[in-house]
Amino acid sequence: MAEYALLEKFESIKHRFSEVEQQITDPEVIADMQRYVKLNQEYKHLQKLVAKFQEYKNLVDNILTGKEMLAEESDEEMREMAREEIEESEKRIPEIEKEVKLLLVPADPEDAKNAILEIRAGTGGDEASIFAGDLFRMYSKFCEQKGWRLEVTNANEGTAGGFKEIVANITGEGVYGVMKYESGVHRVQRVPQTETQGRVHTSAATVAVLPEADEFDVELRTEDIRRDEYCSSGPGGQSVNTTYSAIRLTHIPTGIVVTCQDQKSKLKNLDKAMAELRTRLYNMEYQKYIDEISSKRKTMVSTGDRSAKIRTYNWPQGRVTDHRINLTLYNLQAIIGGEIDEIIDKLMIEENAAKLKEAEI
Repeated sequence: MAEYALLEKFESIKHRFSEVEQQITDPEVIADMQRYVKLNQEYKHLQKLVAKFQEYKNLVDNILTGKEMLAEESDEEMREMAREEIEESEKRIPEIEKEVKLLLVPADPEDAKNAILEIRAGTGGDEASIFAGDLFRMYSKFCEQKGWRLEVTNANEGTAGGFKEIVANITGEGVYGVMKYESGVHRVQRVPQTETQGRVHTSAATVAVLPEADEFDVELRTEDIRRDEYCSSGPGGQSVNTTYSAIRLTHIPTGIVVTCQDQKSKLKNLDKAMAELRTRLYNMEYQKYIDEISSKRKTMVSTGDRSAKIRTYNWPQGRVTDHRINLTLYNLQAIIGGEIDEIIDKLMIEENAAKLKEAEI
């Protein structure tokens, strides 16, 4: 059994799974929300790992049973069945081993969180704002396909369309673990709507994706926050523009400012603004972790350098290039229409390969 060394880890994993399973039903643990949430995340991860280990163990058992049958059985038909079973199981083993090893690599605990998406127009004037609007629509459609909920909390529209800046909350299962790959500078090469000469221009927009902080992740003291109320601007009906429902929060120790004006209700805007402020404070600490691993795994967009150019969208050639993994696809319209799964999947594969190499399991 030496060649199936992963089985040695199975018993300890099953033991830990049983422990966590008992703890999450303990009333004392349930009363401690921070501990309960973390244990619940660990339980879900261990559940997947135990199931994959069991699949691996079944294949190993099939091989051993088949070899015993070959040694003892004289009936040729039975021997042939045993050989087929061994061949099929041995073919599947390497794939399952890789999946088990990936699950054994400690996951980023932030991956399960919701996310805050922030898109800002960069260089390129009006065209950059139009492109920021294109990116926002791309992510809106992507979230819709995933069954995630996207809510805009603040938007500053461009003079010729699109957005100078737009911020949104995305809620759903495993949002940050997928959306983190979108952080960085996105470039567009096309003839701008405002261009009369038909020349191709290059513009840019910056995307930042932050894991949303839970209430227990950050302690906010009332005396550290200055709150301002003002009239909302932009679409939303007459009442939006005439009532003091928009909220601006300033965190005095750090100088971080957040605003929320998408709701008519002052209380709803305040709740969203507080959630965003917690997230931005939490991310100041989380960024230290990102900086630490960014030098090891260049494929991560959640690298510390959010000013890094990560992707180019070339309209004349219908081409999209992700510069982190030198991936070029010629289906720009589909991608800008929200079909970014292929890019993200390939980035995940690259990062997982880096994780395995780093862990050397």
